[in-house]
Amino acid sequence: MRPPLWIAAWALLLQGCAAGRAPQVPSTRDDIRDCSADPPYLPPTATNTTARLAVLRGIMRTHGIHAYIVPSTDAHMSEYISERDARLGWLTGFTGSAGTAVVTQDKAALWTDSRYWTQAERELDCNWELQRTTSIESVGMWILKAVPAEGNVSLDPFLFSIDTWNSYRRALHGSGRTLLPLETNLVDQAWGDQRPSPSSSEIYSLPAEFTGSSWQEKVAGIRQRMEQHVRRPTAVLLSGLEETAWLFNLRGDDIPYNPVFYSYTLLTDTTISLFVEESRLSAAARESLLSGCPGPLCVELREYGQVSAHLRRYAQGNVTVWLGTEYTTYGLYSIFPQEKLLEENYSPVMMVKAVKNAHEQEMMQAAHVRDAVAVIQYLLWLEKTVLQGQVDEFSGAQHIDALRWAQKYSRGPSFQSISASGLNAALAHYSPSNGSSRTLSAREMYLFDTGGQYLDGTTDITRTVHWGEPTPFQKEAYTRVLMGNIDLSRLVFPSNTAGRTVESFARRALWDAGLNYGHGTGHGIGNFLSVHEWPVGFQSNNVPLAAGMFTSIEPGYYQDGEFGIRIEDVALVVEAQTEHQSGESPFLTFEVVSLVPYDRNLIDLSLLSPEQIRYLNSYYERIRARVGPELRRQQLEEAYAWLQENTEPFPVSSAGTAAASTLALTSLLSVLLSGLGV
Repeated sequence: MRPPLWIAAWALLLQGCAAGRAPQVPSTRDDIRDCSADPPYLPPTATNTTARLAVLRGIMRTHGIHAYIVPSTDAHMSEYISERDARLGWLTGFTGSAGTAVVTQDKAALWTDSRYWTQAERELDCNWELQRTTSIESVGMWILKAVPAEGNVSLDPFLFSIDTWNSYRRALHGSGRTLLPLETNLVDQAWGDQRPSPSSSEIYSLPAEFTGSSWQEKVAGIRQRMEQHVRRPTAVLLSGLEETAWLFNLRGDDIPYNPVFYSYTLLTDTTISLFVEESRLSAAARESLLSGCPGPLCVELREYGQVSAHLRRYAQGNVTVWLGTEYTTYGLYSIFPQEKLLEENYSPVMMVKAVKNAHEQEMMQAAHVRDAVAVIQYLLWLEKTVLQGQVDEFSGAQHIDALRWAQKYSRGPSFQSISASGLNAALAHYSPSNGSSRTLSAREMYLFDTGGQYLDGTTDITRTVHWGEPTPFQKEAYTRVLMGNIDLSRLVFPSNTAGRTVESFARRALWDAGLNYGHGTGHGIGNFLSVHEWPVGFQSNNVPLAAGMFTSIEPGYYQDGEFGIRIEDVALVVEAQTEHQSGESPFLTFEVVSLVPYDRNLIDLSLLSPEQIRYLNSYYERIRARVGPELRRQQLEEAYAWLQENTEPFPVSSAGTAAASTLALTSLLSVLLSGLGV
């Protein structure tokens, strides 16, 4: 059935806004490449890829390949990958976390999204065309122009999702070109002995006090879901690294910033097979896994590289395998006949893991209190040192990482710290290096997006500050970003509402002024796991919001070549306290667990409504109540005084005329939800 016209129009509006502004005329800045110059100009951040491409093209000729597709993912569809799996980065020089490259005998192109366009222009040399889209249709059209009829287009099937493989198949269907899966990875061959070695670090068990439940209880819960499913699957296949880590309460460090390890799990109704490098298991981990042997809770340890062969043998029986298509590669998927598969977007482990139990919620909240201490220490340190010209982006990132390491239960940062001053902050995911780092200045805005890994939780927070005199436009843009953060954080909405339905609340204040941002509004977050945890969030492929889920809320605004703003908090979905209740399920809202005040110097109170100011004051009361005692417990009296000063309540009388806008926004929600049948 076709949706009503207003829904289609709304979808088009969101799509247009997400695309951002049209690409601008090439810049004369010296920080990006200029391939039209004679000779071509390359900034020092660009990588010479001529030799690498020559080696790869030679290997392609040996295999009869006319075009080779290289993704940014690994064999587990991980968002963050190890250096060993950074094939796209090695081949192109581009270090962004999302992209696709295609190489032919005489051309090479990179596709990436708007977050990374400027970064790509800084890092690519002139061997590469930059395609400012991530559309597979665009990749397919480029291939059709670059590859002759009857040509072979190849890829590694163990690096592509099922949907991506099918999209490429459709794009090339009927064109005369053959899409050829090749299990030998050609980039690995070109990389040769320069490719980093696999990790050999220990895989360890989490102490019991840092787990929500035992791994035996988790296995029993998944098996119960198997029994209750109408298809009665005989097995669940887990490919995502955080799935296996969560299920068995194990952690490792195979991927930077993510406490996971390379593994697969095949859980049947009577057996458990864990595919992992057994020699890396700690004695306690091995003892825990084998404690139920023999029996249905005995974990059979198998070598990581045996997974394909084992699945082929298992597929020969009378079986039904339940898998999540978002994390399963086409290489594994193609092992099973279609009739033996139970396909859903996310595995039952991902769905259960997304909703934190009471103990997991308590741990996450405790981790955010200690994390706030580190961030407040950092803000105080910046105020004392920036004016002396002693801090650059890189040293700032190092300092906040060190402050987090000093906190109890810390296991380091949860991602590479984003520390961006001035025009660098306009790059949504910029990270500084020791060789190219701007000095922080009171004349510029400064954005830092950082997070920590703790045994009891994972954190992610962004604050934007200005120590001097911001321009009126900077204050307006910052305040509108803050308004979006507040409007979404205080929203009350029906149970089972999809995040994408309410996402526009974070954009409304920006839209009112003709402003927008090109990235997502939020993502799920794990308990000492991935800082970006699916399937929670505000995108179209996220699941409906439910009490117990944690998500970030992070609107922003980026003025290319000048400044960037983002305000990010982590929030817990909780039941709302409403005057009335309609239906069986209670309404929901967010409880922000990030506990760091916003920059008062950048807030234009005249833009805020009385309700927004009251929300801010209430939030600041919570920060004082929760973080204040921890600062004093750690004997950080100067930081405590800073906190008190920066959480002073705002006068409600300073509110402007935004109240009408807030009322209109509430009306908008009711229209959206009713139209979507929520």
